[in-house]
Amino acid sequence: MTDEDLRDSMPEAEPAEAPGESADSAAGMEADAGALLEQLTQVEAALAEAEKKVAEYLDGWQRSQAAFANFRKRTESEQSQYRLNANAQLLLRLLPIADDFRRAFEVIPAAYADDPWLDGIRLVERKVKSVLESERVTPIDLKPGDIFNPARHEAVLYQEVEGFNEGEVVTEIETGYLIGDRVLRPSLVVVAKGPSAPPSVADEASPQSDAPAEDVVDA
Repeated sequence: MTDEDLRDSMPEAEPAEAPGESADSAAGMEADAGALLEQLTQVEAALAEAEKKVAEYLDGWQRSQAAFANFRKRTESEQSQYRLNANAQLLLRLLPIADDFRRAFEVIPAAYADDPWLDGIRLVERKVKSVLESERVTPIDLKPGDIFNPARHEAVLYQEVEGFNEGEVVTEIETGYLIGDRVLRPSLVVVAKGPSAPPSVADEASPQSDAPAEDVVDA
């Protein structure tokens, strides 16, 4: 192999970069890095804005859900209260019938107490009571001597009664009823009052003279 062939087989050396070209390459890489950093900053800002909007939308959705839940509860409560009031009005109209049955059976003469025709009337009374009981309507428990409760009792008369202290129930005139824990109809009662105050000393003083006053004579 000749020297010429040996030179041809050797790889050609790459030309060395000039000092100016190396500086331009570094500046380009720095510019590219700056552009990428700016893009990354923009992406992070866009992501933060998107997360902020997502949080706002989520908060709005949660508020809407809470408002709808409150609306539904309020509507259901109003409907339940409406049904309860309507039902109470109907049951209130049945109470006088129950009162009439009770009064009628209280005054039946003993001679007719076992008559067969009374069984039919008692059956009707039991049906009325069954309807009231099925709707949780119960009589207000009250007996003489109990303390007057304005939330459940209605006083129709106050009077002095021996053996009763002031504010105690003397007697029940009309039975009251509850529907659940609510008063459907208050009990009508007579309430004892305290003794009247004794006359004062001034009231017991001697009465004034009934003699007519003397006429004034003009001079």
